[in-house]
Amino acid sequence: MSKAWKFVLFSLTMVIAVLLLIWVLIKVSPEPPLDEMEHAREVLSDAGKAKAATYSIKLYNEAKVHYDSAMVNWARENKKFLYFRNYDRVSMFARLSAEKANKASSTSKNTYSDLKIKGQKKIDSLNSLITRINALFTSYPLSSETRNRISAGKLLLKEAEVDFKNGHYLQANRKITDSEFLISGSYDNSMENLKTYFQSYPHWHKLVQNTIKESKKNQDYSIIVDKVSRKLYVYHKGSRKFEFDVELGKNWVGVKRIKGDHATPEGMYKVTKKFSSGKTKYYKALLLNYPNDIDLRNFKKDIASGSLSPSAKIGGLIEIHGNGGRGIDWTEGCVALTDREMDIIYKVVKVGTPVTIVGSTVDFQTVMDR
Repeated sequence: MSKAWKFVLFSLTMVIAVLLLIWVLIKVSPEPPLDEMEHAREVLSDAGKAKAATYSIKLYNEAKVHYDSAMVNWARENKKFLYFRNYDRVSMFARLSAEKANKASSTSKNTYSDLKIKGQKKIDSLNSLITRINALFTSYPLSSETRNRISAGKLLLKEAEVDFKNGHYLQANRKITDSEFLISGSYDNSMENLKTYFQSYPHWHKLVQNTIKESKKNQDYSIIVDKVSRKLYVYHKGSRKFEFDVELGKNWVGVKRIKGDHATPEGMYKVTKKFSSGKTKYYKALLLNYPNDIDLRNFKKDIASGSLSPSAKIGGLIEIHGNGGRGIDWTEGCVALTDREMDIIYKVVKVGTPVTIVGSTVDFQTVMDR
């Protein structure tokens, strides 16, 4: 064999040996965890589709961090010589990422479902509470602050309903919580105010019963005004004959104390004058004897105790008059009826007819049960 062929044979042998060595190194070198990384990626993607970034943000972010750590370690190991690579940390982070992503998906789905169910219940509950507030307090002179809080709560609830309808349950829930704080708090405060007002019910009940007895005894007419129910009742010979809606002073809760407080008085009064059409700016009117002796006595006590200024005036000119039917409380303390209703009363009432004005003719629980 010539030297040339020997050299060729030697070269081929060396090439084969090198290739064989490379093949052996490849076979015995660590394998990258392709399946684990693919699984982690798929589970992380599923978590994203399950809205874990919104409803399980902590677990979802942890899963992403672990996946990124796996990728960083993989890139670091790939820079090393094949035989010296170690993908254990890559596998570890891939498994951690998959575990966190699975938990994030499960938590997100549960949270999503809970928010949907509980959110709808809260929305329904708050709408029922708003209906209750409208029934009880639309005409009740709440403070401006309370009415503003109720209005703000209603607006937040409407926004929450839009978010809820669009599937943004977490955003909706935050607004529902804020709405509940405003509406429920305002309702509780208003209810306490109303309960305090109704502490006078035993006194009101006594005045009403005395007025009806007087009507029966005298076989004549008498008038009872129920401020909470916004009603005026005409009794004849002890039986109710007419019932009309009324409008009152803008600040009608409680007794009238001073001139200009826009409060409708409470107590037993009598008609002192009748003003026909043309004799009053309110179509027709029945003037009451406010202030009566009890009003004057209480006014003097308030002056003496310092709860009223010495310069305060008790006021007067409280009437039952026409020009009503506006649907709001607008008088300065009078009781307003429509002109047609005023015509009816004007015919049957005379000077001296009793007029009793009370907070309510029924007790607190009856008002709540309506």
